[in-house]
Amino acid sequence: MPNGTAAPKILLQTLLGTKTEQTPVWLMRQAGRYLPEYRKLRAQKGGFLELCYDSDAAAEVTLQPIRRFGFDGAILFSDILIVPHAMGQKLWFETGEGPRLAPRLLDASLASLKGAPEHFEAIYATVRTVAAQLDDKTTFMGFAGSPWTIATYMVNGQGSKDQAATRRFAYRDEAAFSELIEAIVENTVTYLLGQIEAGVDAVQLFDSWAGSLSPAQFEKWVIAPNAGIISRLKAVHPDLPIIGFPKGAGAKLIAYASETGASAIGLDETVDPVWANENLPEGLPVQGNLDPLALIAGGEALERSVRHILDVFRERPHIFNLGHGILPDTPIEHVEKLLTLVRQ
Repeated sequence: MPNGTAAPKILLQTLLGTKTEQTPVWLMRQAGRYLPEYRKLRAQKGGFLELCYDSDAAAEVTLQPIRRFGFDGAILFSDILIVPHAMGQKLWFETGEGPRLAPRLLDASLASLKGAPEHFEAIYATVRTVAAQLDDKTTFMGFAGSPWTIATYMVNGQGSKDQAATRRFAYRDEAAFSELIEAIVENTVTYLLGQIEAGVDAVQLFDSWAGSLSPAQFEKWVIAPNAGIISRLKAVHPDLPIIGFPKGAGAKLIAYASETGASAIGLDETVDPVWANENLPEGLPVQGNLDPLALIAGGEALERSVRHILDVFRERPHIFNLGHGILPDTPIEHVEKLLTLVRQ
């Protein structure tokens, strides 16, 4: 591993299937808007995308929560939409409204896009910078969006509540949609292999919109593409831990866990930990799944939720995390309390 073996990386050990004495903890979006040091740096850089492509600044953001809280994992600061940007779509962020991509593939063909793989290089430079500075006990994680979720943005040009435009597209022209998914798989494998070569210890696949699909469509557009990515990464790096996070999958998590080859499964806040512990393969590491709003609420609600999750997974390799990303109005003192509860 890039940072040596002078100190145990308990998060990495957990991902590899070891039940460690202390539960490792990190938080999705832990490098972000709830931190004043992040807000200051982002204001200096002028925008989110500018921050992502400034390797020194992105490395600094990646390291900020490690310095402040001492999380067991550092997550690369970037965005899942770097992949469609590198595939040739224009990417920008509307203030208060989120990302935009053009041309949307409802109006243009995949073949009309001219790839821009140079966008990956800035992210690899960030990885190298972080890997050189990170201490030897912190696991460094890279990531990418899963093909279904990336496709929803590429087809519609922006996010939506139910991904209806992309679902209709997939039903109406399965051949064209399959071609898009295959292109995303190809670019995602390239992107993640680059992150691994640059110095990450593990990667996570985010399928933020997996919950919008029927079981048959979930099998076709979530399980199969993720299994393809994982098998190709494992062919090059057989010991690489890969976390699969199909948000909203519910009972379909059972098939996802057994068919994708993921090393660990991320659980969103709607998954009952008791159900997950009883139904997912014995010994499979899990990650999650505190409700981000419970972290904002703090107090007894936070303490009760944390203790329940820890108790349920006490016999299973478990990484404590949120069920989705930390929210911008999360009090820093609540994060500090969370860490105290997990590490007691």
